[in-house]
Amino acid sequence: MEDFDWEAYANGDNNTELSREAQEEAYSSSLNKVNDHDVVDGTVIAMNKREVVVNIGFKSDGIIPTSEFRYNPDLKVGDTVEVYIENQEDKKGQLILSHKKARASRSWERINEALENEEIVKGYVKCRTKGGMIVDVFGIEAFLPGSQIDVKPIRDYDIFVGKTMEFKVVKINQDYKNVVVSHKALIEAELEQQKKEIISRLEKGQVLEGTVKNITSYGVFIDLGGVDGLIHITDLSWGRVSDPKEVVELDQKINVVILDFDNEKKRIALGLKQLTPHPWEALDPDLKVGDHVKGKVVVMADYGAFIEIAPGVEGLIHVSEMSWSQHLRSAQDFMKVGDEVEAVVLTLDREERKMSLGIKQLKDDPWENIEAKYPVGSKHVAKVRNFTNFGVFVEIEEGVDGLIHISDLSWTKKVKHPSEFTQIGAEIDVVVLEIDKANRRLSLGHKQLEENPWDVFETIFTQDSIHEGTIIEMLDKGAVVQLEYGVEGFATPKHLVKEDGSQAKQGEKLEFKVIEFNKESKRIILSHSRIYEDAQRAEAREAKKNAPKRQNSRKDDTPAIQNQAASTTLGDLDALAALKAKMQAGE
Repeated sequence: MEDFDWEAYANGDNNTELSREAQEEAYSSSLNKVNDHDVVDGTVIAMNKREVVVNIGFKSDGIIPTSEFRYNPDLKVGDTVEVYIENQEDKKGQLILSHKKARASRSWERINEALENEEIVKGYVKCRTKGGMIVDVFGIEAFLPGSQIDVKPIRDYDIFVGKTMEFKVVKINQDYKNVVVSHKALIEAELEQQKKEIISRLEKGQVLEGTVKNITSYGVFIDLGGVDGLIHITDLSWGRVSDPKEVVELDQKINVVILDFDNEKKRIALGLKQLTPHPWEALDPDLKVGDHVKGKVVVMADYGAFIEIAPGVEGLIHVSEMSWSQHLRSAQDFMKVGDEVEAVVLTLDREERKMSLGIKQLKDDPWENIEAKYPVGSKHVAKVRNFTNFGVFVEIEEGVDGLIHISDLSWTKKVKHPSEFTQIGAEIDVVVLEIDKANRRLSLGHKQLEENPWDVFETIFTQDSIHEGTIIEMLDKGAVVQLEYGVEGFATPKHLVKEDGSQAKQGEKLEFKVIEFNKESKRIILSHSRIYEDAQRAEAREAKKNAPKRQNSRKDDTPAIQNQAASTTLGDLDALAALKAKMQAGE
């Protein structure tokens, strides 16, 4: 400016050494040459909450909304940014720039470079979507899966919305223009190194502080400061745990002990209960067999129930120790989980930390004074429990069982199977016949409650006596016949032939002759055929007896009569009867 003519300028003479045109040309040559739609670098020269002023070396500066830089909250004056020239000069003479369009024009080129070079990029988390988040990277909407946000499970995705974070491009689908990014990938490498360092310093039995990171049905994951360990559900407490949430809660800080670890697989097994003494060590030293204890049912099985008498101290009540009854039953018939029970200690092994309990011992053994309570000949009411082919098993009271032999059910009825006589669950009157204390079994009878009717039957169903009966069952070997007084008899097929030669059938009511009576075996053998056969024999004998008298009265017929009588057999009774009638008519 030393060559400038200030005096001429003061006198209004603007004719300097350079003409106005020359000055404009010189000014224009000092500016950058730009074209509309070009992407150029600019420098941030000013900024506020709403606008960012960018100088690209043009005759005017451009103004860009601050929202276009939200992915980069660290933007400051002096930073170089890419801008897209929309218009060099609008109606107001303003340079119109766009940072968003500049990013978009090179977005795919840069996003592919970032994937190829494993470059770390910045992105703005715009919103949540199904399974993850939408992130603005270079103006492109990329997908951030929920599993790729952090190395630990994320419970609240909303806290990331609106944040600018660093990401790594992990996948691009060129056909569908899909981009997948990960924040987790950036910290995994660092964590992996941390894990190696932490695991290298671990020792079994070491106690560390950790934070509850995740709770599952099988255990709890603990963050030990860069490496995770697992407390299995069985190592949470000395007592039984059905849900780990009963013991710990998320984000809780707890002390744990290292039980085991695997350098290769980076697995660390932790324990919580091991930090406290085993409950068996604190068990009352005076506890002994025969003592009574109280506890809660914690586990049920068909074979028994586990009772927790103190946290971590359990005893088993086998189903056989739940009742004096010998019937096979399930433990669920006596108790359920959660029940408070009292029991007797049957065995106690402190070294093996095992204990067996019983509850039937709380009651007197009914077999101790069985002879006094149920003497032979005493009468009782029992409940039918089971059937066999040879009898009925009944229970007089819990633990006192007996057998009624099938032959002791009825004096008169031929019982083939006990189910014909009674049913399971029914009550039946019994009398004690015999006591087997060694095998804890009573021999019982039902028919003995009544007098033996066969003493009376012996006087009624005498041999050759005739009685009316009904055929109630047909068998291969004969028929069962129902007689009076409820007694049954038996007739073989040859004794069921009627006088007309036909065979008697089931349901027919006929007269039967007793041909055998056996009181000891309670057997009556009957015959229907014998009735008319005996009558025919009687007539034959009568006819034979009268034959000589007829010969004297009619001499002319003697030879014929003698021949007739000589050839008569039991099978010719009808002919003899006809002859007798003819002779009587002649006389």
